[in-house]
Amino acid sequence: MDEIIFRSATIEDLPAIVSMLADDPLGMVRESADDLRPYRAAFAEIDADPRQELLVAEHSGTVAGTAQLSFLPGLARKGAVRAQIEAVRVARPMRGIGLGSRLIEECVRRARERGCILVQLTSDSSRVDAHRFYSKLGFEASHVGFKLMLAETSDR
Repeated sequence: MDEIIFRSATIEDLPAIVSMLADDPLGMVRESADDLRPYRAAFAEIDADPRQELLVAEHSGTVAGTAQLSFLPGLARKGAVRAQIEAVRVARPMRGIGLGSRLIEECVRRARERGCILVQLTSDSSRVDAHRFYSKLGFEASHVGFKLMLAETSDR
C-alpha cells in the first residue's frame, strides 16, 4: 500500500471515477459511464472552484479511489470553515486492504492544512458497512440529515 499516490483528479481520470461511482447498489441506479457529458461539465466546475478538491488515489498508475472535498465557510462556530467529504469510492479490486482509510486520512490532512475546524460527511442510511467504517475512523453519528430532491438527474 506504500505505492499509493494522492493527487488532484484530471479530466483523464473521469471514466475511472464515474465507473467507481456506478459500482455499487445505489450508484448503479443513478450513475452511468455511457455518457460522460454531464460529468465533464461537473468536473469543469469543480476544477475551477478553489473551494473544491476532487481527489484520486492512484496505485501502480491506475485510479483506485476517489473522494470530493468541499470547503464551506460559515458564520457558525465563530466563522469556522468546515470540510465536507462526498462521493468516497474505492475500486472493487482494492477494497478491504486499507485504501479507504488512507483516502479519508488524506482528506482529513488536507482539511487541517486548509484550517478547517471540522470534517463532516454524509452516508446513505442503507450503507451500514460504511457507517461502521467511518465510526472506526473516529467520525461520530452526531446529526440526522434531511434531503429534498429537486430533480431526478442533473440538467447539465
